[in-house]
Amino acid sequence: MADLTALAARLTDGSVQVIDLTSPLHSGTPILQLPPQFGQTQPFRLEEISRYDDRGPNWYWNNILTGEHTGTHLDAPNHWVTGKDKGDVASIPPERLIGPAAVIDKTREASVNADYLLDVPDLEKWQEDNGQFPEKGWLLFRTGWDARGDDPDAYANVDDQGSHTPGVSPEASRYLAGTGLLGFGVETVGTDAGQAPGFTPPFPCHEAVLGAGKYGLTQLRNLDKLPVTGAIVIAAPLPIVTGSGSPARVLALVERP
Repeated sequence: MADLTALAARLTDGSVQVIDLTSPLHSGTPILQLPPQFGQTQPFRLEEISRYDDRGPNWYWNNILTGEHTGTHLDAPNHWVTGKDKGDVASIPPERLIGPAAVIDKTREASVNADYLLDVPDLEKWQEDNGQFPEKGWLLFRTGWDARGDDPDAYANVDDQGSHTPGVSPEASRYLAGTGLLGFGVETVGTDAGQAPGFTPPFPCHEAVLGAGKYGLTQLRNLDKLPVTGAIVIAAPLPIVTGSGSPARVLALVERP
């Protein structure tokens, strides 16, 4: 109890900051575009029910229309066929939504090569320099891609070869699946690279990480405000029964320098 009281006091006096890692959710929020033969997610849309008018004189509210995997969101294991028996978003134990964070920064590399892939040597080098990845924690992949988040075209970065966004190699995906991490977070539209449909296997991060019963966090922002280690991340998806994921508010607790 003393530790929680101390934390509450530090939140109040600002010596522990709350950093919002969530992208705003609106009609222009970038969404994943799959090849046309597949089903597509709906862009985010508000449908007004009433706004202080004859439909409801004293209140304003809306219906929400969108997909589970829109904006900053959490991927549950059952989002991918390899994790179909490993739980929906509503069944995630709440203690698995909070954990220490490690940040791996490849902003420079991604600025030179939009198709940059995080690989096993990167993961091993990070741990040589900073210690083991946190048990029951999050690995957050910083690429600077959030700077494109208000421009859907630049964010998707599509040409005649498809989308070009950074991601994770198949080998690194399998490596992450074998760790004690809760999950893996990115600044891009999904946890896999833009060119991942052509990998072997396709979408290897989804295949391995969700197949291992871990979680994905996408479209994160403000990772530049987090230390390499020492932050606590709180991911709060809606508990949608049988849902494969949910838009989420993702926050980080960080000690003020």
